[in-house]
This record gives sequence, C-alpha cells and structure tokens, in this order.
Amino acid sequence: MLNIALFQTELFWADAEANREKFTALFDQVKEKARVYLLPEMFSTGFCTDPKDIAETMNGQTHEWMKAQAAKHNAAIAGSIVIRENGKYLNRFLWVNPDGKTFTYDKKHLFSLGEENLDYSSGIENITIEFEGWRIRPMVCYDLRFPVWTRNVYKNGMFEYDLLLYVANWPAARAYQWRQMLISRAIENQSYVAAVNRVGSDENGWEFNGQSLAVDPLGEYIVKPDDKTDRIAIASLDLEKLKHYRNRFPVGRDWDGFEVR
Repeated sequence: MLNIALFQTELFWADAEANREKFTALFDQVKEKARVYLLPEMFSTGFCTDPKDIAETMNGQTHEWMKAQAAKHNAAIAGSIVIRENGKYLNRFLWVNPDGKTFTYDKKHLFSLGEENLDYSSGIENITIEFEGWRIRPMVCYDLRFPVWTRNVYKNGMFEYDLLLYVANWPAARAYQWRQMLISRAIENQSYVAAVNRVGSDENGWEFNGQSLAVDPLGEYIVKPDDKTDRIAIASLDLEKLKHYRNRFPVGRDWDGFEVR
C-alpha cells in the first residue's frame, strides 16, 4: 500500500516564507500516516505569472526546506514552485525523497489564458519516478487537458507508470471538467490518479474550490472531492490490486502506438 496525503489549502500570495511555515505546521498533523505529501501547484507563492521577484534557484530556500521536511517526516514531499535556471523561468514540479534525492518535471503546457506563456518556458519531456515499487508520472495543472501527453504506454509486458499525480491551481469555474478529466485519465491509462488543488482566491481574481481527489483505474473515488479549506486527505493505493485488474482486463496490450512531437 502507498498512502498519499493531499494538502488542499489556501496560499499566501507571493510569500514563500509564510507558505513554508503553514505547510510545516500542517505536516505535523499527518504524523507518519503517509509516505508521500502532495502540495498544490506553485505552493510557495500562488499562481504568479510575473516570476521575476518570486523565482528561486534549485539551491534556494524552498527546495532546502523540502529536503529538510522529507527527512524529518521520512516521506517524499512533492509540489511545484517557480524556478529560475539558465536565464529561464520554469513552473517546476519537485519530488524530494527522504534522503534528499530530487526529481524534477517542468510543466509542459503553459496556461496562455492566464498569460503563463509570456514569461515561463515550457518543459520538453516527461519523467517517471520510481518509489517503493511504484512508477509515478507527475503532471502540473493545465497538462490535464492534454491526454496524449499523459498517455500511458504498455511495452514488453510493463506499463510506463502506475500512478498519475496532478498538482494544480485550478479555478472553481471549471471544477466539473477537473473532476471528469481526472476520472478519464485513470480509466484510459489503467492507472491510479491523485490530484491536489488549492482553495481560496488569489491576486489574479480567481476563485478556487479544491476538489482534490484520488481515483482507482476504474474511475471510482478513493478520496472524494470537496471544497473544504485546509483539508488533508489520505489516499491509500494498492499496487497488487492494480496489477490484478490489469491482468484481468488487459486493454493495455491493445492501445494504439503513437509518438509525441
């Protein structure tokens, strides 16, 4: 079993220190109930489309804080922050293991409606994280609308991933689509899906109502979505159950081949 804690919270606008302090306190409430702590998109700042004054480096305080918290709680800490690297600004998902080893994924699909594409650079490749026998594929918010990018692959008797993770600042106005697409991603990829979204409002004038959830590969809820403030939900995922389902209904071997360009 893999237990994932979904931290559905409000965020302080452009105040990384305040957000780190908030999550530090929330982490203490979990107390060894989960092996993965999943935080929203841009959890240290909110969805800021002007990155100049908020961007950090990979040697910055937030990454160092994640490493310290992962070691303290003996859990992987994951979420996206704003990174400055090689003259570019990136909406970067960080997965930090308890030993400090870090995996990164840069958001591929930038939200042009919110002008994210003006100052941020797009990521160019997917990653697969291996953790305690699981193969995990991270995604960030708007990536959800692009199913080809998130498509699982079955090859040589193996699936590329077992779990899709989404971190988001997804506006309440499109909450129905959020729920339906997450369920679809689980069904079409024969994968678990866990997704965390923020609540409250931000300086862009957008309202957020959470709806963080987890679903199994049949599209059934493990964690049901709601709009509570500062909710911590624990999703328990069973890898053996997933393998049994894939063997019993081996649709993966009939998937169409494709290439993403």
